[in-house]
Amino acid sequence: IIGAGGLGSPAALYLAAAGVGHLGLVDDDVVDLSNLQRQILHTSQSVGTPKVESAKKRLHALDAGVKVTAFQTRFNPGNAMQLLEMGWDLVIDGTDNIPTRYLIDDACALKGIPWVYGSIFQFEGQVSVFGYQGGPSYRDLFPEPPPPNAVPSCEEAGVFGVLPGVIGLLQATEAIKLLLGLNVALSGRLLIYDATAMSFTQLSFEQDKEREEIIDLSIASAMFADSEWCSLEDGSIQGDIEKQEAHLSKNMFNHISISDALQRRSTGWSPFILDVRSDGEYNEAHAASCDLQVPHDQVGSALEQIPHDRDILVYCRSGMRSQIAAMSMIQSGYDATRLYNLDGGIIAWKSAAPDEIIK
Repeated sequence: IIGAGGLGSPAALYLAAAGVGHLGLVDDDVVDLSNLQRQILHTSQSVGTPKVESAKKRLHALDAGVKVTAFQTRFNPGNAMQLLEMGWDLVIDGTDNIPTRYLIDDACALKGIPWVYGSIFQFEGQVSVFGYQGGPSYRDLFPEPPPPNAVPSCEEAGVFGVLPGVIGLLQATEAIKLLLGLNVALSGRLLIYDATAMSFTQLSFEQDKEREEIIDLSIASAMFADSEWCSLEDGSIQGDIEKQEAHLSKNMFNHISISDALQRRSTGWSPFILDVRSDGEYNEAHAASCDLQVPHDQVGSALEQIPHDRDILVYCRSGMRSQIAAMSMIQSGYDATRLYNLDGGIIAWKSAAPDEIIK
């Protein structure tokens, strides 16, 4: 388990309770009082102590028979292969850190170890399994990372306190299925959880047969060497806050609620409205004012139809796929300040203004 924080906490607790014989914990951080609302593996008595030692003590209290090996270090290009050479059956990503995620993907691919992915953002989370029986990898789903400062930390964006618990439990579920050999892993599928709508959505994706094969850790290592990514280490922004916020505003798209969007439209705002759901979803129901519909993973092939000189309102079902689409548009040269992700997606739109939805 890489990361003994918000995602690693519930995953570790339930894997230990399930009787997993040997758990490895990798984390270089210490327990912080402000994080206890989502890092439930730790207590106020362990504030200031290494997370891996706090976790080891808690897991042994839960089940003294579980072997827990603690690695008080950050998972990095220098130790990744060594840490994975200890006979692990699988890896769980509890870092919610993009450079580390690409490193995990590449290292696990080289060692032939499947890994369980988890990600959280505000009220939404994602889960998938990569590298299972030769199946798709993280790089097949996200070939290129977003710009470094386009990714806010938990401190900046905020995260619903119980969300890491939900996603961490889903990761533990997938891990137990893999360990039991049930052959029904969440491979080739991305599970998206929306806490506000209390909904689960699945997206299917395939292995990119033309993607260059990973032969070493050089590509992932370059991300760790990048000064911009390093400034985001450990989920925090270093240096002058005002300067960083100004830089972030240039690279991060806007979030807008349906109530704010409707209010702005009533005063003359006329954005280009982009639906990034599937054809089937669009045919079932869509915004009457929609200008273009294209699945989120095909936006790159439709850029000629999307203007650069207008604000763009991007929506999907609940607001997750639209974020992925917005990120890809930023990478393609679109002005992030003119991109608006509709939080809650068409679910929120339908609830607030059902007369604007065509069924």
